[in-house]
Amino acid sequence: MIIVTGANGKLGRAVVEQLLKHVPAEEIGVSVRDPNQAQELRERGVRVRRGDYDDAESLHDAYEGASQVLIVSSGIMGEADIPHGIQQHQTAIDTAKRAGVTRVLYTSHIGSSPTSHFAPMIHHAATEKLLKASGMAFTSLRNGYYAASALLLIGGAIKTGELIAPEDGPVAWTAHSDLAEAAAAIISEQKLDGITPNLTGSEAIDMEGIASIASEVLGRTIRRIVVSDEEFRDRMMAQGVPEASINMRMGMFLASRQGDFAQVDPALADLIGRPPKSFREVLKESISQQQG
Repeated sequence: MIIVTGANGKLGRAVVEQLLKHVPAEEIGVSVRDPNQAQELRERGVRVRRGDYDDAESLHDAYEGASQVLIVSSGIMGEADIPHGIQQHQTAIDTAKRAGVTRVLYTSHIGSSPTSHFAPMIHHAATEKLLKASGMAFTSLRNGYYAASALLLIGGAIKTGELIAPEDGPVAWTAHSDLAEAAAAIISEQKLDGITPNLTGSEAIDMEGIASIASEVLGRTIRRIVVSDEEFRDRMMAQGVPEASINMRMGMFLASRQGDFAQVDPALADLIGRPPKSFREVLKESISQQQG
């Protein structure tokens, strides 16, 4: 049986949907904090059980009979929460071993590094270390930076016409749907052991490029305005953004300046058998959904 954790989240649910194209529903289970939200999956024949990274016994029950488990990274990724997030992943990995799982997969990131300016990357690097130490067969999916995050960054600019942010660097923005399709292929066909090649979109784009693409798609100018780190912080604070969130955003910009998210690789295209969605396509889809 294949178990997907976090299957009520965007990526986890998308992976389950893709797996259902490859594997009979009765061979798929999900581990979710709230089983009621996964009722639709249950009705389609998927096994639904409660599983919480803070409750090892619930995970042990959710993993029952599993040969493979996909651990979708914890949502607790802030700077102050690094120890908690790593502990959650430790619990998920240890419980998989105790439950007799033969292969663990984990949703990591191309920027995974113990010294990253961006807190989630420290979580990913620590988790990859735990996977190596576990003695189990594992696959760490080095996912590209989610294009959905770029949509959040451009959201305000679409309203104001100005994309205001500090200095940045190119990012290989990657669609959730493509990553889910790749994950399902890796799981169902048991491909790629250890740390995968970077699973990214086919181009790396900075904020200037995003503003330019948005201008073309919208048919009106979105100006990219570079501000100092201090001014960006002040602007965020004035808007009432919590300090932890500001630190996360700044960490992303600092890491991107160093090229941490710029690596592009053909591995994703090879896995899904076609070119990955471009940022332009992702933006167009998002705009049409909002208008629809």
